Amino acid sequence: MSQTFLIASGKGGVGKSTVAASLGILLAGAGSSVLLIDADFGLRSLDSLLALENQVVFDLLDVLSGDCAAADAMLSDPSLPSLKLLPAAQFARAKSLDVKKFRGLIQSVARSYDYILIDCPAGIERGFRNVVRTELCEAILITTPDDLSVRDVERTAGILEEKGISHPWLIVNRLRNDLVCSGEMPAARGIADALDLPLLGEIPEDETVYRAQLRHRTAADYDCEARDALVRIARRLRGESVPLPAYGKKRASWFRRVSPRRLKEVSSLDSH
Repeated sequence: MSQTFLIASGKGGVGKSTVAASLGILLAGAGSSVLLIDADFGLRSLDSLLALENQVVFDLLDVLSGDCAAADAMLSDPSLPSLKLLPAAQFARAKSLDVKKFRGLIQSVARSYDYILIDCPAGIERGFRNVVRTELCEAILITTPDDLSVRDVERTAGILEEKGISHPWLIVNRLRNDLVCSGEMPAARGIADALDLPLLGEIPEDETVYRAQLRHRTAADYDCEARDALVRIARRLRGESVPLPAYGKKRASWFRRVSPRRLKEVSSLDSH
């Protein structure tokens, strides 16, 4: 039986879909069978992040409407066949999601995968509430360390609890070690404690994430700090005990504090 996780955020732009895609790649690369479901009707992004956008013929709405079988709509990269993607309908609205049929779909595929990761619509409106009503999942919340994102993710956690999904995991994204050290940015542990949520992981700010997106790739495909953090998170999901690095505890060197960071050219792990 699979482990099913809703991946959600209080607001858009915090890296939710990027984290979902990266975790799917890393879990599949570690030998697990993974199904990524893009449930963000009208704003699908996982197909682009995985460079599968040209393969889309059918989508989640076609499956729920009975126009095709789930297997016919699933996409995969030949280099990673254990990772499947069920893309969202790009030209549909949140009300198009039939909650009962969606729940039935999750139940029907649960025995075929080790992990099912559902990329929820950002925010707390109808699209998110419809997906949450599946009542079959655990949840992972993504936030950045700014006050607005933390406040919004707190509200999202409250809605999850109302729906019977209590104590979702928390991932704090885009942490800056120097700002945490100086007290200008809260540490991930402090945010998790303030929200009373278990901390699944913390991901540092890393320019490689943006540069990877320009190439329709994710940080999981590159040798970088963000990938290291995502690997630790994937290992925790697999049940391993992996210590948190606690960004901000170690003060940066004097040279690093007075010298600007230089962008470095990134290379795909495939090239090593």
